Amino acid sequence: MRVWPESSDAARRTLAGVRGADSSDSDEADTWARVAWNLLTEPGDGSAGHLIAEYGALRALEMVVNAGPAPTHLAGAAEQGRERWMPRWRPEGVAEACAAAARAGVQLIVPGDPSWPTAVDDLGAHRPVCLWVRGSAALLRPAGAAVALVGARAATSYGEHVAGELAADLAGSGVTVVSGAAYGIDGAAHRAALTVGGDTVAFLAGGADRAYPAGHSHLIDRIATNGAIVSEALCGAAPTKWRFLQRNRLIAAISDATVVVEAGWRSGSLNTAGHAASLGRPLGAVPGPITSTASAGCHRLLREYDARCITSAGDVRELLGWEDGMLLPAVSGDRTDRTTRVIDALSVRSEKDLSQIARSSGLAPAEVEAELGILALSGGVERGRTGWRRVPSWTR
Repeated sequence: MRVWPESSDAARRTLAGVRGADSSDSDEADTWARVAWNLLTEPGDGSAGHLIAEYGALRALEMVVNAGPAPTHLAGAAEQGRERWMPRWRPEGVAEACAAAARAGVQLIVPGDPSWPTAVDDLGAHRPVCLWVRGSAALLRPAGAAVALVGARAATSYGEHVAGELAADLAGSGVTVVSGAAYGIDGAAHRAALTVGGDTVAFLAGGADRAYPAGHSHLIDRIATNGAIVSEALCGAAPTKWRFLQRNRLIAAISDATVVVEAGWRSGSLNTAGHAASLGRPLGAVPGPITSTASAGCHRLLREYDARCITSAGDVRELLGWEDGMLLPAVSGDRTDRTTRVIDALSVRSEKDLSQIARSSGLAPAEVEAELGILALSGGVERGRTGWRRVPSWTR
């Protein structure tokens, strides 16, 4: 069965309305096939991701549609995947999806485009096959840092106040505020960033053309006008519980740090925090009253996951590796990366020995030892009886 249109001109016409002016000159066949995969799969489908990584989007699609043999190490995943994917196969669906996006003013971006957020590539086989953007796609690769501010939908006035204060301060200093456009903490963060004229990006669980929650329609339109609305779901797609959970991995991946402002013990925001931790992104949490169930999740992150305690935007900048509002100076890019990895591997409360720091940072013990020596001279770390610990800036 042929999966590719009758001519490349036909495919080019299909894609023309949704490819931005800054799109790459990537093969139209690959881009077309990525939209087709978007039709077939749910977000984060690792089986599809492995096949695409192995063969490229078009060849992998042809293999699946025509029931071609897959290599031994992928055969099981491919066969199970076919059972999920083929009921959704409609060759005409690609043109329909692109036409719907064009009508809604939504742009398609794919790996290789200047606007593609390479940070999501850290998701490996679970990275999105493509992204749909309403607004400025360039914000997916901000010139400065990006910070995710997330939290409970049923937020308290305290939580919304703190989220607004953090977002306004960070956005005003050039940090892009990332969240999910939900009620509560997300909405407070987006509104504050917009108020100070800063950049903000919202990831939706449904289509980029579909405002959810409906009560945030005006806010989502403002974000699309002054920032960016992003989704890996096709236009018109409804948000589902699974898509919310998978949306969270994108929020964590694109951000240089994630801060949970207010969250209950089982809040979905903890899912975002888990993705951030698994990706090695710095994680922070805002403390609340010990009697508040709305902050129980934040306290859990502080106690069990070694999240940094966040009480101000300055703490967030420190989490990013900034000092006095500026990026820490470094001799070279490699030096910066090594320093950041060592700092991230350390704890304020407990001491870690050299081997533990090396395992956590992924560096050789000799590299860790050299970085610790330099950090000790600046007062950023100190050596105790059993190992090293990070020194908070306010005690230096």
